[in-house]
Amino acid sequence: MATQKRVWLFRDGDRSMRDLLGGKGANLAEMTNIGLPVPPGFTITTEVCTDYYAEGRALPAGLLDEMKAALADVEKQLGKTFGDVKNPLLLSVRSGARFSMPGMMDTVLNLGLNDAIVDEYVKVADPRFVYDSYRRFIMMLSDVAFSDKFDHITKHDFEHKFYDLKKKLGVKEDLEVPAESLKELCDDYKAHVLKQTGAEFPQDPMAQMTAAVEAVFRSWNNERAFIYRRKEKIDDSIGTAVNVQAMVFGNQGDDCGTGVAFTRDASTGENVILGEYLMNAQGEDVVAGVRTPMPISELKRQDPAIYQQFEETCAILEKHYRDMQDIEFTIEHGTFFILQCRSGKRTGPAAVKIAVDHVKEGLITKAEAIARVEPNLLTQCLLPVIPGNAKYKVIAKGLPAGPGAATGTVVFSSDKAAELGKGGKGERVILVRADTNPDDLKGMLAAQGVLTERGGMTSHAALVARGFGIPTVAGCSEIAVSDTSFLVHATGQVIKEGDYISLNGALGEVIEGQVPVEEAKMTGDFGTFLGWADEFRGKFGVRTNADTPADTKLAISLGAEGIGLCRTEHMFFEGERRPVVQRMILAKNDAERQKALDDLLIFQREDFKGIFEALDGMPATIRLIDPPLHEFLPHAGEVAAELRELLNRGAAGTVVAEKATLLAAIENMHEVNPMMGLRGCRLSIVFPQIVEMQTRAILEGAALVIKAGGSAVPEIMIPLVGHVNELKFVKDRLEATAKKVVTEQGVEIPYQFGTMIEVPRGALTADEIAVEASFFSFGTNDLTQMTFGFSRDDSATFLRPYVDHKILPIDPFESIDQTGVGELMKIAVAKGKAVRPDIKLGICGEHGGEPTSVMFCYNIGLNYVSCSPYRVPIARLAAAQAALGKGVSDK
Repeated sequence: MATQKRVWLFRDGDRSMRDLLGGKGANLAEMTNIGLPVPPGFTITTEVCTDYYAEGRALPAGLLDEMKAALADVEKQLGKTFGDVKNPLLLSVRSGARFSMPGMMDTVLNLGLNDAIVDEYVKVADPRFVYDSYRRFIMMLSDVAFSDKFDHITKHDFEHKFYDLKKKLGVKEDLEVPAESLKELCDDYKAHVLKQTGAEFPQDPMAQMTAAVEAVFRSWNNERAFIYRRKEKIDDSIGTAVNVQAMVFGNQGDDCGTGVAFTRDASTGENVILGEYLMNAQGEDVVAGVRTPMPISELKRQDPAIYQQFEETCAILEKHYRDMQDIEFTIEHGTFFILQCRSGKRTGPAAVKIAVDHVKEGLITKAEAIARVEPNLLTQCLLPVIPGNAKYKVIAKGLPAGPGAATGTVVFSSDKAAELGKGGKGERVILVRADTNPDDLKGMLAAQGVLTERGGMTSHAALVARGFGIPTVAGCSEIAVSDTSFLVHATGQVIKEGDYISLNGALGEVIEGQVPVEEAKMTGDFGTFLGWADEFRGKFGVRTNADTPADTKLAISLGAEGIGLCRTEHMFFEGERRPVVQRMILAKNDAERQKALDDLLIFQREDFKGIFEALDGMPATIRLIDPPLHEFLPHAGEVAAELRELLNRGAAGTVVAEKATLLAAIENMHEVNPMMGLRGCRLSIVFPQIVEMQTRAILEGAALVIKAGGSAVPEIMIPLVGHVNELKFVKDRLEATAKKVVTEQGVEIPYQFGTMIEVPRGALTADEIAVEASFFSFGTNDLTQMTFGFSRDDSATFLRPYVDHKILPIDPFESIDQTGVGELMKIAVAKGKAVRPDIKLGICGEHGGEPTSVMFCYNIGLNYVSCSPYRVPIARLAAAQAALGKGVSDK
């Protein structure tokens, strides 16, 4: 049920009402109240959107009367009347969710025009302006109000008609189309609406406004908005507000214009105003990328007085909101208006730099800086870059719209990118478009990079690129894009679909073929910022999941404080070791098996020595062998095919016998459900020699480092324990091995034995298990799998529909299921601490680098999280935000 007041005039609200008025509405109210030149209007609350869906997609009773009352106030302020033929008030109708979703929902401009008003309007105003505004309005209202019911009433259909008209007239630019031709286009548009819908284009202004408001509410659940919310983890239930605002016109002549600007560079964070504008244009022309705009610095030369007002407005807004702002403005006959502001979307590097600079400038505190940056943005600070000494051929240059470097094959449609790229077949593709629109989102998210012919730094492509960290070159006027290729003007070179190109998002370069890339360095503002994060997270640790010295060194360079998971079986897969492992598995007796294990011991000892050296005294939690042994053998189908090939060729003797023996062994190991079969501690019980060898290798590797003057802190983890007797059985035997190694080496080794809590029974009996374990590490991948009964390997076929249909709020393999799996973790923590107050508690599943999961782990009292090396900075920031009591995400 909505609050009594469902329609708020801008002057009656403020930013504290963000949940009710949406981000845009709250900011329009705030700017109005601090005296900035905002065209008047009103906001229909987010609660009305919720009611709209609750009432079966119908506007609630009485809302229209409240809208009319608010509209009367706007009319009084401006001395114009909505629907009046002589002095019409025209409106914009825009969405405005609590969280910024640029371009994802619908907008209608110039609302209120009809045939009668246009006929009178052309007598007192520039006819070209009037018909241009009317053709825009017909297109936009038809697109948002009717396209969900009629296939050929989309914006694309209208734009195609406009394109055909320009082609017929022999012109390229919209501004070159004369008034009389625009009038004919308006008639053509209306005829198209009648033909496709069977109804005339609506002439009643109130009916137009009602249709536009409903269309905005419906757009909350369009495909692109849904994809965006899913990507940004925004709650589907919060709805959008609708902002109805008096129109000001940037397309009334050469002393009119429109633009979008950021108070700082949204790509780099540099303290310079970044913006673009177009004269004689409306706002959609800038953000849609249909015309390549002018840099805002040109406005300073063209109209110094307006530029000064614009610059002063930027300073006022950044100081008032204490954050970089994204603003939209219009100039109408030399008068400056601001139409909206919001915290600007920025790249990860820009977010860090702006936060650090704002602290240095005294605008915010260090704690506010830490709380302000979304942890996942830090991934962009580590995006690959092209090395400074790399040699490559630049074939075109555009605007550096998105961070990082990308290489891939060219595709020209978003559907093709989605099919082939990330989330599809996993190929590396570069999406090339003349310009992008919100419907291209799925293709952009699937691509390694994006290249557009048109559009500026504030175009849709650039905004999405910065928000999601997609290497992007926009507004590359040096190319001409068609449906299947693009032409490089300077060289005449044609790049076809399937050809390789590379993009340097930092410099706006389009590069021929593939180029090498290297990892970014964690220095400067990034290092300063993460240093602050470490101050706030205190003793809560961040470790890494690493199986090699190289990965360990990388993670430490990114701030890891040890290893939380070293998967010893990963070392078995390397080339020269795999045959030895297979020999061990296929051994006919214990003596053969021990010989193979003795050979493996040499490899593993060196592995652990290298890891302990890289750690330089930091702890390492090392998991003993976990997966079923059949994973180290070839697939039965492959071996059977090889055996058939040998027999078909008439082969005989030893080679056939060995292949047949191997196939029999593999088939003998077959399990119906191997992830719940002979693995983990069960494998250690059945084949104790394997883990005895691993324990010896770990401790002998540690001893070598200690004897050389270093230090090593091994924490030996026994996986998949569901009953304390399993742990006790394995641990007792390994403890005997450990003591023997310590005696042999003649040095003290500070080792511990602990377990992985990944079986629900293990969590429920953690008090019993804690008697035998010095530490717990939660393996949340398996714990999630066994708690839900979902196969981690097969769940992709049904988990997405589960999330789409709100059966689950999020994929539990992406973020910890706090009410189910999380409850088991809480039980284990409480029971473990009750028996062993000093027990060390960590997490090492994939959730260890996911921000909301990190916060959960912090809040239930774990000592550390562990994640892959490149997630370490994210975990450091998320832990700091948890310590500050901030939701890792406000979504």
